[in-house]
Amino acid sequence: MVSLVPFQTLGNLTNLSILYLYSNQLFRSIPHEIGMLTSITELDFSNNGLTGSIPSSIGNLTNLSIPHLYSNQLSGSIPREVGMLTSIRELDLSNNSLTGSIPSSIGNLTNLSILYLYFNQLSGSIPHEIGMLTSITKLDFSNNGLTGSIPSSIGNLTNLSILFLYSNQLSGSIPREVGMLTSIRELDLSNNSLSGSIPSSIGNLTNLSILYLYSNQCSGSIPREIEILTSITKLDFSNNGLTGSIPSSIGNLTNLSILYLYSNQLSGSIPREVGMLTYIRELDLSNNSLTGSIPSSIGNLTNLFILYLYSNQLSGSITREVGMLTSIRELDLSNNSLTGSIPHEIGMLTSITDLALSNNGLTGSIPSLLET
Repeated sequence: MVSLVPFQTLGNLTNLSILYLYSNQLFRSIPHEIGMLTSITELDFSNNGLTGSIPSSIGNLTNLSIPHLYSNQLSGSIPREVGMLTSIRELDLSNNSLTGSIPSSIGNLTNLSILYLYFNQLSGSIPHEIGMLTSITKLDFSNNGLTGSIPSSIGNLTNLSILFLYSNQLSGSIPREVGMLTSIRELDLSNNSLSGSIPSSIGNLTNLSILYLYSNQCSGSIPREIEILTSITKLDFSNNGLTGSIPSSIGNLTNLSILYLYSNQLSGSIPREVGMLTYIRELDLSNNSLTGSIPSSIGNLTNLFILYLYSNQLSGSITREVGMLTSIRELDLSNNSLTGSIPHEIGMLTSITDLALSNNGLTGSIPSLLET
């Protein structure tokens, strides 16, 4: 269906309750007359080529529960009249070219369970009124140009299961009130300019399976309360300014499949408790200031595909237990101060495709199986 739909006459359909035009080839603006459809409950214009702004008359559709306008070419700001849609349960305006700030009137949508504004060009701060959306379960403002701090009122959203604010320009600290989001399963604040320490209240998020804080400016140590997150499967604190040691309690996170702590300022030794992470597939502790030897418990990680420990200050010999990593494909221990010979067990790692041991103080011969 191309853009021959008589949009201007849609306003005559005053008894219409459902209007689905999604996944067509509509290339025109949404007419102001859409505001005459006061009986409508579901409106889906997604996956078209709609242009222009969202008409302010959309605020007349007070019976609307689901408006989907995502994946178009809509521009302009989100009209403040959207706050009049008090029956709304799902609002998806993602994948457009919307600009301006998120209107504070969004706080009126107290029945909202899903709010997707990702992949737009929104600017300004996240309104404090967001804390009024106490029914919301999924909130995604990622890939915009939002600035300012994360409002402490976010802690009111106790039904949230997914919070994605990544790839914005958010600054300030992570509010301790984030620890009130006890239903949350996925939290992604990565690729911002957040600073300060990771709040200890993060330990309250016992249902969390994914925690991404990478590529920020977080400082301080990894809070010991991280040990409480026993449901977590993916943890990424990379590319920050974290200091101190890796807490031994990391070994409690036995469901971890991915642990990325690279490109921080972590020091101390790699705790032997890392060997308790028997489900882990990717472990990257590179580009830190870790010292001491590689713990022999690393050999317990038989599901490991990737092990990156390069660019630290590790010393001692390469533990022969590394030969127990039978699933390993990429092993990089380069740019450390490792000494002794290369254990012949490394030559038994038949799945390995990338091995880097350069810039150490290793001596002796190369294991025969590595030469073939």
